[in-house]
Amino acid sequence: MKIEETNSPIIEVKGLIKRYGNFTAVNGIHFEVKKGEVFGLLGPNGAGKTTTMELIEGLRKPDGGTACVAGYDTQTSLGKIKEIIGVQLQSTSLFDLLKVREIMNMYASFYQSPVSVDKLLEDMILTDKAQARVKHLSGGQKQRLAIALALVNEPQVVFLDEPTTGLDPQARRTLWDIILRLKEQGKTIVLSTHYMDEAHALCDRICLIDQGQVIALDTPQNLVRSLQSESAIEFQLPHIDEQLDSLLDELNQLQGVKQTDTRQDVFILYTDHLQATLLDFIHLTERNQLIFTDLQTRTATLEDVFLHMTGRSLRES
Repeated sequence: MKIEETNSPIIEVKGLIKRYGNFTAVNGIHFEVKKGEVFGLLGPNGAGKTTTMELIEGLRKPDGGTACVAGYDTQTSLGKIKEIIGVQLQSTSLFDLLKVREIMNMYASFYQSPVSVDKLLEDMILTDKAQARVKHLSGGQKQRLAIALALVNEPQVVFLDEPTTGLDPQARRTLWDIILRLKEQGKTIVLSTHYMDEAHALCDRICLIDQGQVIALDTPQNLVRSLQSESAIEFQLPHIDEQLDSLLDELNQLQGVKQTDTRQDVFILYTDHLQATLLDFIHLTERNQLIFTDLQTRTATLEDVFLHMTGRSLRES
């Protein structure tokens, strides 16, 4: 039954499970998506983001749990869901020999009341490429075309699966602007990404996923705030295995330090008193005759949240 209440979530995911043989790709995921928000699925490659999206879109059948979009269950009302969602797949196969306008017109013909092709071409900055063959488009232009095709049916919910992967910085920023404009138009957007800066810049809320499970869900600001630290000091201390336990005790006692994380020979100190912590750290290394390298200070990020929760870097997972 379709949701009528204004405040009801537009997507409800309850206990989704998907297995491939002995491997569980999605392991009991729960979350809700509010109407009109950009909802991010952030995690490393292989975390289960794409599979989760495909279960919600009805492209895959779950082995457990349920997913509803606008009150329609993906397993019992797939036809209705197809009318109200638009999907840009992680790997979209386009017809290379067709012209941009030709492929847009073909997709528009699938729907009774499609969006104006000219309007979509303008919105996706593709008007001057309307007569170009798909094979001659750049990577960024192909991604914008894939998003345009996802919008042909005027969907309420748009699924974007890692839309900026492999793009140069300028093409990424162009897509960011397009995503924010879609939000301004009232679209609900589910965005998967493994780029922490992208998630922080675009998403109203972020669902951190690792090994098929939700490990945190909140606004970007609240997730970073959960570290209880504004700044991070990162450095390397090679060859200190025998001293590690005692060194960690000393690092945790430095002025301003809230918590520490370490992976291999990389150490990160989270602090609200950057200058005081730095001074104490320098004194500690001099006192213990330690040689550190690659010292950097920065604002705490979503990367730090993921590292603190999993012990692994998003970039290295």
